[in-house]
Amino acid sequence: MFNIIKIDSTTSTNSELKKLCPERNLPSFSTLLAKSQTSGRGQTGTSWESEPYKNLTFSTIIFPEHLPVKDSFIISQIFSLAVKETLDKCIEHVSVKWPNDIYYQDRKICGILIENDIVGIDVLSSIIGIGLNVNQEKFNSNAPNPISLKQITGKEYCLEELLEQILNIAEEKYRQFLSGNIEKIHIEYQNSLYRKSGYYTFEDKNGCFQACIKEVKSDGVLMLETENKEIRPYRFKEIRFI
Repeated sequence: MFNIIKIDSTTSTNSELKKLCPERNLPSFSTLLAKSQTSGRGQTGTSWESEPYKNLTFSTIIFPEHLPVKDSFIISQIFSLAVKETLDKCIEHVSVKWPNDIYYQDRKICGILIENDIVGIDVLSSIIGIGLNVNQEKFNSNAPNPISLKQITGKEYCLEELLEQILNIAEEKYRQFLSGNIEKIHIEYQNSLYRKSGYYTFEDKNGCFQACIKEVKSDGVLMLETENKEIRPYRFKEIRFI
């Protein structure tokens, strides 16, 4: 059983869980679940729209032992795969858009924000915030491509059942990581990537170009191969999918 803390409303589940940490002796996979999140945060300060009582908005904390910051991308892989594999039970055509957005076809169904507490060269704790569009039928923000499970299937879903499935899969993969079976997780992640095959248009600081995804390195660096076989490495926010 997971330690799940339920609240009616918060500005951000990541921020709220972070405040709770000094007050409680929380075990790994303690989870803060909010029915309403008024100021959900995405990567690099973007916002996350979520209609109250319709979607999954939660944050989970883990305390990895001896995880160097340079290897911390494994946490992103574990939780993006957990969401993808949960959605795979409901719909087809789910993929992980590097580094950890979850897509249905060409539309975003889930965002993940990971914030690490670092001491020296190691990650002391990691808070994983997840916003999954479940039962929302209409989106009002200027986000370019949101979609929900209900929009895809026409069905209502139990939020807490989906949460339990995500946490179970994430915990299983986390145990694999602790036992040293990192390569299996890495291969699963590579195989789940959005636009993993074929050439597509990307944009970096120098403009647009055609490339295919060669691989994602263990530290999270995206390796693209251009049409003339040039290999280009990119870190987060250095490249944009067109």
